[in-house]
Amino acid sequence: MIEPGTYDDSEEDNGAKFDLPQRLLDAAGIGVDRLPMLHVVFDRMARQYIDILRQMAASAPYIAVQSVRNDRIGDALDVYEDKAIIAVLHAQEWDARILLGFDKQFIFSMVELLLGGDGEEEPFIEDRALTSVEQRLAHKMFTEAAQAMASAFEAIADVTLKVERLETRTEFAQTGRRSNQCVVCQMAAELIGREGEIFIVIPQSVLNPLRQNLTQVLSGEVAGRDTRWTKQFQHEIQKTEVKLTAVLEEQRLTLDEVAQFEVGLVLELNATPKTPVRLECNRQPLFNCKLGQVAGSYTVRIDELIQQDGDLLDDIISN
Repeated sequence: MIEPGTYDDSEEDNGAKFDLPQRLLDAAGIGVDRLPMLHVVFDRMARQYIDILRQMAASAPYIAVQSVRNDRIGDALDVYEDKAIIAVLHAQEWDARILLGFDKQFIFSMVELLLGGDGEEEPFIEDRALTSVEQRLAHKMFTEAAQAMASAFEAIADVTLKVERLETRTEFAQTGRRSNQCVVCQMAAELIGREGEIFIVIPQSVLNPLRQNLTQVLSGEVAGRDTRWTKQFQHEIQKTEVKLTAVLEEQRLTLDEVAQFEVGLVLELNATPKTPVRLECNRQPLFNCKLGQVAGSYTVRIDELIQQDGDLLDDIISN
């Protein structure tokens, strides 16, 4: 019986009791081992970022996910104080912010690579601010990395990531209270013989609405890989010696015409100094090049990639 002036709050109490485990779960966060698709997303981002950088520089860096862990935002950022540049990314569809960081060694090495360096110079280790040119190149690198991350999340949820600003001090790169839970992804990078690091900080509150999709492994996806084996495999491939052939022109001749060759015979070519030179490996066309000359030696400058009808690696595996 309910007395006048009172109300029955049993339904609210029951609702609160039923909602309490969910609220506690949201506050504490979910262990990354229960979010297998999150590993897949970061793995996919690393691969796509490599592809993007390959189009920007003469050689692409090696990037691989090293760890994905739970942490507090403040503790995660303190590790990189005075060691990294952090981009604050705005996720428009989620109305949230994500932190993407490059350590300075990665930025300096990548800038050197983008400007034509090959790692022969001593790495820059002095702590200094980025120049205006380095800042513009770093902003471009962050923008491309944000694009790779957004593309990697496509299987989970549509999102557009834009670089709001770059910060050199971690206290200005906050995306929530320092005590709030977050997920931290660390990626190792190797380029021109140097090492660097990429890291991502995503607040737990951003991932909670995506929890259901992140706990289900999609068909054909692999939740993680053996990074040590991948690194060793890539190193062995990079050490493989290959023979390149530069082809200026080819002519079809009959066996009778070849049989009439003799010493002193001059073969006329239709090629000119502007004729593209085809660079081949094992008779597999790779690049179109431009012929040049430096210090008395002929050179070829790569102009464009020759697109193949099929995947060469698939052909090798199938054989």
